Amino acid sequence: MAKPPGEEMWRQMLTGDYPRLHRMRQMWGALPSPPRCKLCNAPFRGFGGALMRAIAYGPSPLNRRLCKWCIRAVSKHPGGAEIEISVLFADVRGSTGLAEEMAPEEFSRLLARFYGTAAEVIDECDGIVDKFVGDGAVALFIPGFAGSDHAADAITAARRLLEETGGWVPVGTGVHTGTSFVGSVGEGDVRDFTALGDTVNVAARLTGLAGAGEILISAEAAAAGGLETTGLERRTLELRGRDQTLDVWVAPVGAAATA
Repeated sequence: MAKPPGEEMWRQMLTGDYPRLHRMRQMWGALPSPPRCKLCNAPFRGFGGALMRAIAYGPSPLNRRLCKWCIRAVSKHPGGAEIEISVLFADVRGSTGLAEEMAPEEFSRLLARFYGTAAEVIDECDGIVDKFVGDGAVALFIPGFAGSDHAADAITAARRLLEETGGWVPVGTGVHTGTSFVGSVGEGDVRDFTALGDTVNVAARLTGLAGAGEILISAEAAAAGGLETTGLERRTLELRGRDQTLDVWVAPVGAAATA
C-alpha cells in the first residue's frame, strides 16, 4: 500500500532527520536568544528575534511555540506520520469547587497563572504545548524536538509542574508513551498541529484518575523514560472506553509525597 504524499517528509521532520530542518536548526541556533521555534529553532528574542521578525520568522499568532514560516510550511503540507511520542496531561483538581468559592476574575487569574507556569515548564523540558482546555494543559514530547529521551522529559515536566504549583493550586498529571498520528489536521485554512490516537486518550484518562500532587505514569512511559520505580506505588487501572487494563506507577510530589 502506497504511503500518503508527504508522510515521509513528516516522519523525518518529527524524528529530527529532515535534512533542511536540521540545517535550519543549526543555523538559527547560532543566533540569540530563547525562546525559540520548536521546529526550526528560530529565536524569538534579542538581536536574532528582531532579525527573524524582519524576515517573517516571528512567533505565529496561531501557536506561539512555532514561527510563522513553520506554520505556513505545515499548512502547505497537510498530513503527518505515525511516530512514538510521549504525552503529558495536567489538570486542576477540584476546579468546580474553586470556581464556586472564588470570584470569576480571581478564578480567571488563577487559571492564567497555571497556564503560564505550565507553558514555561513544558517549554524548558523541550515539549510543545498542544492546547489549554478548560482547567487543563496538554503537552507533546516529540523526538524531533525533545530527542530520544522524550519520555523522561515528559516525566520531568510533570514533576516540575507539580513542584511549582503545589503551594497555590491542586494539580494532577498523567504521562503516557506510545504511537500517535502527529501532524497538521483540519480543513482548508483552519488547521492545527497536534497529535491524535489512543496514546493521547490514555494520557487524558490517567490524568482524570490522578489525585492532587500525583503523577500517574504508564508502564510504557516509565520503561521508555528509565524511571526509577523503587518505592513507587504500582496500580492496575481500568480506563473508560478501553477493554484492557493498564499498569501505572504513582509518583507523588510535594505534600502528596508525605501524606
